[in-house]
Amino acid sequence: MGNGPAIEAEGLVRRFGETIAVDGVDLTVERGTVFGLLGPNGAGKTTIVRMLATLLVPDAGTARVLGHDIRTEADAVRTDVGLTGQYASVDEDLTGTENLVLLARLYGFSAARAKQRAADLLAAFDLADAAGKQVKNYSGGMHRRIDLAASLVMSPRVLYLDEPTTGLDPRSRNQVWDIVRLLVAQGTTVLLTTQYLDEADQLADRIAVIDHGRLIAEGTAPQLKASVGTGTVTVRVADRAERPRAVAVLGDVLGTPVIELPDGLGLSARVPDDAPDSPARALTALHAAGVAVPEFALGQPSLDEVFLALTGSPAEEPAEQTAEATS
Repeated sequence: MGNGPAIEAEGLVRRFGETIAVDGVDLTVERGTVFGLLGPNGAGKTTIVRMLATLLVPDAGTARVLGHDIRTEADAVRTDVGLTGQYASVDEDLTGTENLVLLARLYGFSAARAKQRAADLLAAFDLADAAGKQVKNYSGGMHRRIDLAASLVMSPRVLYLDEPTTGLDPRSRNQVWDIVRLLVAQGTTVLLTTQYLDEADQLADRIAVIDHGRLIAEGTAPQLKASVGTGTVTVRVADRAERPRAVAVLGDVLGTPVIELPDGLGLSARVPDDAPDSPARALTALHAAGVAVPEFALGQPSLDEVFLALTGSPAEEPAEQTAEATS
């Protein structure tokens, strides 16, 4: 049991009424790694996590966490796992210290050990200066860090992180990423759900792309990128008003979907494997169409191209989140 995968799931199915939220998902997560579940809202990521955390019972399929069956050995699973959900799980009216001490006491720590564990976690998560403040006065990044700290009171061997950086500014996201890397370096296995392509690229050893409850692709980030072609064209136009025309030109010459980048000027498209000269032709066509292109580059496909090729639509940054079971 000690040498097998941290998580093994086969044929997981979960329905909510007539809706199939998870439709026959197989997963294998090796110990001491970060496994990313990548997909849009409603893909079924949170439902998968809730089943693996024994918060939902599958309608079909089996799963084992650290060798324990999630149906018949749920208590053993809960002893070994931690969960940080999409929304704050701590008491907003308590201070950081009070929240962690309360959880430690509930886990059976003595009063002295609970206070020491709380102090250690607050220091580790750079929250010592805010230890005596009510959590409702914490910033977004501090909220996520105290949530993570709360999930680590018992030092779980498997940690489920359900969209841990949604809504955070770049600095706070990087702080959370650093914490995840440190946990994995210490031997923790992390199952991470995310809508952020760069987050999956930065953290995950392996990535499973989930769409409409089904696993549609799995592999390392380089493997997934290679699956959609050997190269990608990135173009930046000089004038935002010229971008629609550039989209039309690139789509016509390359024959592949064109992704509009968030900066308002950039475009990205996959280079067809059977047309290696198409980037040169595309640049010529843009010039002939009168589109000024100050930047034109060839590079490896990104996870944006992977997502678009697999799902038929570009990945979107999360907007307002809703507490739906199938998110």
